[in-house]
Amino acid sequence: MSLLQTEETTPAVATDTDDSTVISELRTAFEAQRRAFAVDRQPSFAERRRRLEQIISMMLTNRERIYEALSADFGVHPAPMAEVLEVLAVTARAEYALAHLEEWMQPMPREVDPAYKGVLRALVKSQPKGVVGNIAPWNFPFEIGLGPIVDMLAAGNRVMLKPSEFTPASATLMREMVSATFAPDLVYVAVGGLDLSRAFTALPFDHLLYTGSSNVGRQVMAAAAQNLTPVTLELGGKCPAVLLPGSVTPESVGSVIGVKMIKNGQMCVTVDHCFVPRSDLDTFARIAAQFMAKAAPDYARSAACTGIISERHLDRMTDLLAEAKNRGTRIVMLEQDGLVDRETRRMPLSLVMDPAPDLRMMHEEIFGPIMPVIPYDEVEQVIERINANDSPLGVYVYGDDVVTIDHILSETSSGGGAVNACAIQAGLKALAFGGVGMSGMGRHHGEEGFREFSNQRGIVVRGEGPLFDAFVSPSQSSVDIVRQVPAG
Repeated sequence: MSLLQTEETTPAVATDTDDSTVISELRTAFEAQRRAFAVDRQPSFAERRRRLEQIISMMLTNRERIYEALSADFGVHPAPMAEVLEVLAVTARAEYALAHLEEWMQPMPREVDPAYKGVLRALVKSQPKGVVGNIAPWNFPFEIGLGPIVDMLAAGNRVMLKPSEFTPASATLMREMVSATFAPDLVYVAVGGLDLSRAFTALPFDHLLYTGSSNVGRQVMAAAAQNLTPVTLELGGKCPAVLLPGSVTPESVGSVIGVKMIKNGQMCVTVDHCFVPRSDLDTFARIAAQFMAKAAPDYARSAACTGIISERHLDRMTDLLAEAKNRGTRIVMLEQDGLVDRETRRMPLSLVMDPAPDLRMMHEEIFGPIMPVIPYDEVEQVIERINANDSPLGVYVYGDDVVTIDHILSETSSGGGAVNACAIQAGLKALAFGGVGMSGMGRHHGEEGFREFSNQRGIVVRGEGPLFDAFVSPSQSSVDIVRQVPAG
């Protein structure tokens, strides 16, 4: 996740290496892509379609190698989760783009002023931007590394990818996969350390996507500003779930805990903390423990548990829990004898009941298997607490009271959200995904992704008739023409 400096959610301190060779190769590849784009500024529908089909074939051909790379990077990574969230998520995105690409590429007509009816025609044409960069995080190396490339190639661009240095096996595999599938002047993967990351952000891209933390996002945006490069930032945030009175049920609690188990909490749209009615605090803990006992017994010792990305990140998780324990906070372990396995970096899921507001976990994005459960008495208290923090990527509300649900969603701000579900907004291939404020800017996925990485070019086509002359000539005849224009 970290590219330019380390921070609280950075999994490890990157080792300084001599990136001089890969930086030289990066710059050579960038210039090659610029030259290639200069002679192919508007790839045909057939060519774009071929490129998307190549992504699908590349992912399916290498699925077993993807499982192995993820396991090497995370210590333990469930193969079924890798299949659904890393392989099929990318292929589904490409298949959706293939189904709609021809439609997206069509010029979009726009209304003209009544005075120019029949004289002018206006339209918006989506034009490729050029060479686009993608800086991917460590938590979903393939889905966030290769998934946005679908949007970028669909829009007709050439693409450069910088995977995270904290998932070296996945980064190396992506480089091999891409180099075997695409020419380097079309798609290029740069693998290296912090010096390479700095060099990557300094390139004068035509657009740059960064996914990671808000602290590093600021640095990426500052580097891009030197070249006036437009950016899409997909950042983090403490996504809350709100359980309304009457909704602390096995279905709702199971939904929240089940999503928290994905990547063992190492997901930007997962539930960071949960608000429950004060009278239901113990009920929530009891139902959560029952859910784990039935759905995932011995979770932290099973193949279903993803390892924490690094020793440092694991230490950070245990430090957050230790601080809460030392302050007398009640900790509920959601499996009996749940122990941390430091060899595989697997850690059990814990609930932190009614934590003090000044604990670290209440201010830092947790990004792991810890969930604060916060009691409330009135819904307005929940809204106030959500709004006191930065806008997250998602707000999730559970319940049947439509009026209250609409009130919470209307009075809070987030990149997305869900009702009686959580995190699903990030997985729908047709739904725009992104943040707002400190959780990011811009959107990708689906049509919005195609538009994000395109230059939305406004074009006017002049037709027949003398009226247009009134716009360009200050002559008396022009004044007479204007007087003939109908009001409104």
